[in-house]
Amino acid sequence: MKNIKNIILDYGNVIFDIDFNRLRRSFADLGIKDVDAFYGHRAQHVLFDAFDKGIITAQQFRHEIRTATGNEELTDDTIDAAWNSLLIGVREGHHDLLLQLKERYRTFLLSNNNEIHYKWILGHLNEKFGVKDNSVFFERDYYSHLMGMRKPDREIFEFVMATHGLDPTHTLFIDDSPQHVETARTLGLEARLLEPGETLHALLNRLV
Repeated sequence: MKNIKNIILDYGNVIFDIDFNRLRRSFADLGIKDVDAFYGHRAQHVLFDAFDKGIITAQQFRHEIRTATGNEELTDDTIDAAWNSLLIGVREGHHDLLLQLKERYRTFLLSNNNEIHYKWILGHLNEKFGVKDNSVFFERDYYSHLMGMRKPDREIFEFVMATHGLDPTHTLFIDDSPQHVETARTLGLEARLLEPGETLHALLNRLV
C-alpha cells in the first residue's frame, strides 16, 4: 500500500456485520414468495434500488412490502423489524482500526443505505458507542439514499472522487460486493473484494 493515499470503504460486511440469511427468513415469514429473487446480495427487486437512492420514502417502501406479501394489515413496526433483521452491528475493533487508518490516509465511507436502516444504525452507534454517527471515523461518510445514487453505478464513485480530488491510482476501495469492485476497477481505483469469512484487518495486513 505504499502508493495508497486514500481509502474508500464499504459499510455492510466490511465494517458493520449484516446477515442476509436472517433477512431471507424474515421476508419469508412475512409471506414473500421466492425471497432470493426478491432480494439478494448481487441482484434485487427494483424497489430496493429506488429505496437505496432515496427515490421513495420509508412509507412508500412499506406500502410496496405490503403489496408484495399480499397483507395490507402488516404494521410499520413489523415491516421495519423484518427489514432491520439483517443488521447485526459494528464488529469489535473496527472503530479503533478506522481511527488508525484516518491518521495515515484520507478515509471515506461509501455505503448503499436507506432511510430505515440508516435510522437503526445511528441508534446503534449512539447506544453502544456513544457517537452520533460515522463522521468521527472518516474525512467524509457517504450514503446512497442521501445522494440519490448508489453503487455499482459509476456516477457515485465519480462524485466522491471529483468532490475530494482523489487520484484513482492512489485510492484503495474495499467492498464485499463483486459488482461494486468491478466498477471501481474500471475507473482505475485499486479495488479489493473482501471475501466471505475474511476480515478487514486481515485484508489490510495482506495488502501491507
